[in-house]
Amino acid sequence: MTSRRVVATGTFDILHPGHLYYLAESKKLGDELWVIVARDANVKHKPHPIVPEDQRLAMVAALRPVDHAILGDHTDMFRPIQEIHPDIITIGFNQYFDEEKLRGQLAERGLSPQVVRIGKYADGDLASSRLIVQRIVEARGDGDQRTG
Repeated sequence: MTSRRVVATGTFDILHPGHLYYLAESKKLGDELWVIVARDANVKHKPHPIVPEDQRLAMVAALRPVDHAILGDHTDMFRPIQEIHPDIITIGFNQYFDEEKLRGQLAERGLSPQVVRIGKYADGDLASSRLIVQRIVEARGDGDQRTG
């Protein structure tokens, strides 16, 4: 019996409950969850990650729903997908992928996984790395540079 492989992708900068929800919901769709963590140099659609890629990878790999975590390819985002050969690829609610375009790009490479968009995590207002950073900047706006 072969296991159903699910692939989730993302930057995973400053882990928060929204990330955990996305990964837990992705894991429910199969037996084996592979997570591809974006390379620092490949994050161009939003601010550069604060946490370096090796640390983001280690954090994601430690999460309970994750069976395998790898860094993305430097030049070809589909190379890890071809190697993993997933049954399902999940997309977060706010990821910029167009599902139809993605299906077409996968088909061009002989891949036909189901593409599933995971819904939004609804509990709490800090389910966004951007909002967490904004809250930190606002809280530290008084010149307080302590960390902890």
